[in-house]
Amino acid sequence: MSADVPYVRVGRSALVTSSLWLGTVNFSGRVDDDDALALLDHARDRGVNCVDTADIYGWRLYKGHTEELLGRWLAQGGGRREDTVVATKVGSPMGDGVLERGLSARHVVAGCEASLRRLGVDHVDLLQMHEYDPTAPWDEVWQAMETLVASGKVRYVGSSNFAGWQIAAGEEAARRRQGVGTISHQCLYNLARRDVELEVLPAAEAYGVGVFAWSPLHGGLLSGALDKLRRGVAVKSAQGRAQELLPAVRPSLESFEATCREHGLDPAEAALAWLLDRPGVTGAVIGPRTPEQLDSALRAASTTLDASLVAALETIFPPPAPVAAPWAWMG
Repeated sequence: MSADVPYVRVGRSALVTSSLWLGTVNFSGRVDDDDALALLDHARDRGVNCVDTADIYGWRLYKGHTEELLGRWLAQGGGRREDTVVATKVGSPMGDGVLERGLSARHVVAGCEASLRRLGVDHVDLLQMHEYDPTAPWDEVWQAMETLVASGKVRYVGSSNFAGWQIAAGEEAARRRQGVGTISHQCLYNLARRDVELEVLPAAEAYGVGVFAWSPLHGGLLSGALDKLRRGVAVKSAQGRAQELLPAVRPSLESFEATCREHGLDPAEAALAWLLDRPGVTGAVIGPRTPEQLDSALRAASTTLDASLVAALETIFPPPAPVAAPWAWMG
């Protein structure tokens, strides 16, 4: 197995993963099972050692299908389980029942055990809270997580889609219990969506939480979407969150794609290289549908953009303006 991707420590933990995590949200509906299994092998061969999934993934077929698919891959042996950091998530609705969602102790433990059965493993390396649950007291959440860690079913805990204050509240609660807390946080972050720079990134940095950006190309929007649309070859960039944001950022996208052409860069690689070099970012969760897309992401992980190009990109997609608050010192 070659290592074609940098490796990073995850937050303040000793866990080491590739800076790119293979996200599986496109499996089970957008990538057929055989191609997904081949893509998992290709990622492993290239040194990507973390596979990120969730109990809800596979909903295009049925919830849980993607974990089952990953379980089939791990069961092939050959060191796949030993070499892979398996990360999954709990908390999203798995059914219509009131007990089948959220971060209650009951659902966290039951959800993790169901994931273990689908994955065919005795533990997951990283169990992530998929979203914040305002009804779940932090002491209850941490009691459940501590139970899973003590029983050997979970090694580390992470979070995703939290606001900055929610990260802080969770970490402070863990400290009161003298616990480890979360080691990682996943958030939507890319050139076109930089909101997390205001509070999420500073909060994660303050508590030693590693940040992994999901949708680093905003659903294909930053992969040359306008050029693909003109050529009639757009797939993912013509739907979902990319389609929703496109009207608002079309002029910026025109400038972005023109700038990439001037520098001889693939837009997707330029956008991902920019992201991976951002302060406070540990890595990114990528969702390739083909080996070629994965290889493009790996090239980006080894690309350093020159300062003039970074400045140009940040002029096209400027950072969010700080919000002046009456309690902030304005001197």
